[in-house]
Amino acid sequence: MTNARLEKLMATSRPWITDGGLETAMVFQEGIDLPMFASFHALESARGRSAMTAYFDQYIALAKEVGTGFVLDTATWRSGAYWAPRVVRSEAEMERVTRDAVDFAIALRAQHESETTPVVIAGIVGPAGDGYDPNKQMWSAADAEKEHMPQVRWLAESGVDLIVTATFTHTGEAIGLVNAARAQHIPVVVGFTLETDGRLPTGQALDEAIAETDSATQSAPLYYMVNCAHPTHLPAGITQVSRIGGLRANASCMSHAELDSAEELDQGDPEEFGALYAPLVSNMARVHVVGGCCGTDIRHIRSIARHILN
Repeated sequence: MTNARLEKLMATSRPWITDGGLETAMVFQEGIDLPMFASFHALESARGRSAMTAYFDQYIALAKEVGTGFVLDTATWRSGAYWAPRVVRSEAEMERVTRDAVDFAIALRAQHESETTPVVIAGIVGPAGDGYDPNKQMWSAADAEKEHMPQVRWLAESGVDLIVTATFTHTGEAIGLVNAARAQHIPVVVGFTLETDGRLPTGQALDEAIAETDSATQSAPLYYMVNCAHPTHLPAGITQVSRIGGLRANASCMSHAELDSAEELDQGDPEEFGALYAPLVSNMARVHVVGGCCGTDIRHIRSIARHILN
């Protein structure tokens, strides 16, 4: 690994912070419509770009305040080729919005980065299908690699520091995505989501999913992340703690099915949220990144910082 920013991230003894729930913030707090929950839509209007700038500004300011680096996500969770017909776009248009999202992140970094607050840009890749229901997703690693390759290539060519998957529900897609990133010679992090029982939506144990993905990819991921699950959903007795380097939990302790049908945003208890992170982080060998997912905002991330970074 020759990327100096990534080397700092991987070597630090204090976790870096990242943001909370971008999509839920844009929809529920800013009133910005995101068809198919695709955050790139916010960048297609002056109002949306302003809202997203203000959104990230507050998190980067917090990173400066607590003296950590920052991991800056691109608004690309659903900007892959798979989503083109579902958001009524051509693949060429999806390439354009993906590259624009990276340019937006690079400009933010140029504005805020300092020696004490380095900024890593994470090219976010979401599942080619439903982030909660594995029955609506591809299962073949070969198919997943082919499907994700265009977006991974766009992100890599546009200048992200690494690829980060979010809300992946099964190992087939994870393995395919990792292989796509390897083909583009870019580091990758795999983010799995969990149900209330601490297992992937397929029913597979988190330990087993990590071991299977590592075995199929020669342990290529830099680390694994758990996201889009409440802190209380992480299973006890995880043996693969040395491979879990990222925690991005939901504010709500509801199940994915309950969240899917909810008409109002469940923001949980921000103070409790941060307190729940403390034992999780202390039990992990090395957590590199902490942040939030659906329903979380700056209050939740500030609470995490108070509990684990002070």
